[in-house]
Amino acid sequence: MVGSIEVADRYANAVDAIYAAATAPALWPRTLERVADVFGDVGANLLYIRDDGSFGIIVTPSLLAAEEDYRREWWKHDIRTARAIEYGYAAGVEAITDRHVASDHEIAEHPFYKDFLLPHGVGWFAGVSITPDPRIVLALTVQRSKALKPPFGDDELAIHTRLGRHAEHALRLSARLLTAEMTNLAFSEALARLDVAVYLLDATGKVISSNPAAERLIGDALVISDGRLVARFEPERDALRAAVDSILFNDSIEPSPVPRPVVLHGIAGDVYAIAYVLPVRTMRDHPFERALFGAQAIVVVRRSRSGEPLDPGLARDLLNVTTGEARLASLIGAGLPPREAAKRLGITEETARTTLKRIFAKVGVSRQSELVALMSRLTLG
Repeated sequence: MVGSIEVADRYANAVDAIYAAATAPALWPRTLERVADVFGDVGANLLYIRDDGSFGIIVTPSLLAAEEDYRREWWKHDIRTARAIEYGYAAGVEAITDRHVASDHEIAEHPFYKDFLLPHGVGWFAGVSITPDPRIVLALTVQRSKALKPPFGDDELAIHTRLGRHAEHALRLSARLLTAEMTNLAFSEALARLDVAVYLLDATGKVISSNPAAERLIGDALVISDGRLVARFEPERDALRAAVDSILFNDSIEPSPVPRPVVLHGIAGDVYAIAYVLPVRTMRDHPFERALFGAQAIVVVRRSRSGEPLDPGLARDLLNVTTGEARLASLIGAGLPPREAAKRLGITEETARTTLKRIFAKVGVSRQSELVALMSRLTLG
């Protein structure tokens, strides 16, 4: 459950908005407003960084002035973001707030808090790191007025973590549509350019549309049987069916539960795919409502190759570790030494080694070679 009935309703509205933005990235500012509304807070932002170093930020209209000041000057003094990255790995937590990254004295006197956040009407934050794609790192953050409300509590951080998982799931499609060359295209044309397979399903689970990347997978990891998308091999067939059914026939309390990813194998032994199922939602004035007519679920499938770093989201869900731990495990599992993995993740080598010990304890191994073998087994057919 998510607190009171009022909070549960706002949470459900936010989840619906998140999945509406999956197919229309232009809706993310409005969606972030719904996320902030869950907590009754000032606003929210979504920061994304690609592996080529490029980045972007999406904010609610209430935070536009703060974003402008941040980009111009205050990013150089942002102790929260710099410390949150390290703390998330060192402490093994998902959601982070001010008490994790700043002392009481810093919250009261540091220029970032005193001269930037307070004048913009904020002061507390709740942030969660999400990983919709191995090449993209994102953070979903809610901003709260320090003058009007107390800091975020553990129950609120747990809710924010769940919202982050839904956002991560939606961004498996939306983050790819965020690229500049696709934002002004028709939905069908944008899908045609994507390097991931996308299938639109109707209320019975039948495929009503797919993009060229999806068509190339048919006959390999997937087949079409009686109009439905079916995994080529068992037990993947049952897992994919269950993932689709959980979206189309959801009878749980949680709106649009996030199903576990499904690993699919094809004819080539060193190539596999990862399937995720998203619900289709459309908000008022959704730009692609007509293109999505009749669709109730979207299956997004990304191909990968054994030996490459494992998708951190997949590693997290299969190993039952945190997102940060999964990112490190994916790099170590691909053969990188802790020092190089730490450099890629922007953390110290000491933090990487501390995190690695915690991963070992959680997954039941005692050395790196065993972790490499375990990560390899996760994707073997």
